[in-house]
Amino acid sequence: MNNEQPIIVGLDIGTTKIAVIAGRKNEFGKLEILGFGRSNSNGVKHGQVLNIDETIKAINNALENCLASNPSLEINEVYVGIAGHHIKSLQTRGDIVRQNTDEEIIQKEIDQLVADQYKTYIPAGDQIIDVIPQEFTIDNFQNIPNPIGYGGVKIGANFHIITGDKNAIRNIKRSVEKAKLSTKDLVLQPLASAAAVMGQEDLEAGVAIVDIGGGTTDLAVFYEGILKHTAVIPFAGENISNDIKTGLGVLKTQAEQMKVQFGSALANEAKANAYITIPGLRGMPAKEISVKNLANIIQSRMSEILDFVTYHLKQVGLDNKALNGGIILTGGGSQLKHMIQLTEYVTGLNARIGFPNEHLAAGHIEELAKPTYSTCIGLILKGYDDYEHKRKQFETEFKKIEVPDGLKRAVNADGEEVTEDGISSDKMKKRKNLTGFWDKFKDRLVDLFKEEEDHHLG
Repeated sequence: MNNEQPIIVGLDIGTTKIAVIAGRKNEFGKLEILGFGRSNSNGVKHGQVLNIDETIKAINNALENCLASNPSLEINEVYVGIAGHHIKSLQTRGDIVRQNTDEEIIQKEIDQLVADQYKTYIPAGDQIIDVIPQEFTIDNFQNIPNPIGYGGVKIGANFHIITGDKNAIRNIKRSVEKAKLSTKDLVLQPLASAAAVMGQEDLEAGVAIVDIGGGTTDLAVFYEGILKHTAVIPFAGENISNDIKTGLGVLKTQAEQMKVQFGSALANEAKANAYITIPGLRGMPAKEISVKNLANIIQSRMSEILDFVTYHLKQVGLDNKALNGGIILTGGGSQLKHMIQLTEYVTGLNARIGFPNEHLAAGHIEELAKPTYSTCIGLILKGYDDYEHKRKQFETEFKKIEVPDGLKRAVNADGEEVTEDGISSDKMKKRKNLTGFWDKFKDRLVDLFKEEEDHHLG
């Protein structure tokens, strides 16, 4: 057990669930999960906190479950994900002429170039969440990934700027604070999910990460090692459940259950003569529902979501087979049957499911490697990146805490760990870790709140 590292906690405030996961890296650089709790979310719609009281209750509930899973934990600071359809992105270009051309380029000059982008004009009521440099130019030389150490007169860069609604950001911050926690940083959810499910080769090959959550579908597109595009699509799992509820005249809970148990994203694959019997309400006769009708409803909404993905890929010129890594589907919605086939059919790109076990130590319960927890595990990875690059202050005294038995996987007679489907985990595919993922995307989110706090102090 490695006790030389801090314990970092991710808090994913989603539309359907709130998850709290505490993790620490072991001596092999893999995440060991030391605490895990979740609760149903009621105060969040389309990824945005609307009812602060309900959200605080749900955060507290998830927090209690996490502490119950490991009573030796103490949780004060969290990395929090942000999504919602108020999130927008734009591309800008910035240049500076250097004062001191006799010397090599240093980090301070790059920081200045990034800081200048925070002055970009954006609509009133929005604020810049993040400024991410893509590729740099020095004089007439282009496509330089890292200009430090080069010589030259003029440095320029293309930037990906992410903005969000001020009130939406404030509501997240307030909910976390009222749950007696402090926000170590706010991280864009598609970037967190991407960090959890991508391997180094994916980043190089070019991929689109599509995280289908409850309230939003988050998209992050990488090409030639650069974050090319991010988007939040305001349709996801909840919309499918509502379509089923309306289309088949059932209750919301029944719609959700049918989607998970019998749903398919491809109507052609659904059996034409299969029916689900639903008990009637208050003495009404039972209802027979065709599995094919159910699949038709799911397919039409899922196709719409994937059409948005194609639209965004077209916008950045990466729709025609340019992404060798194809599409990585993650989030709860990726677990629908035949989702890979539908994605390949609609987008024309290869697809696979992204599990957050790229960075997890072996031996955890299967639940933690579900695509549902990609964002939360990515948030912990973001925290580790801050720690390893000394971007933030972390405690220097690390408590000795073991992985609780409740989060460990069963072992078979040969001493091999066994997954739920009976496959020993040694046989699960091992992939190369993604190193320095966050280096490319310097998050400035928490700085947003510094200004507000300064006002209060003043």
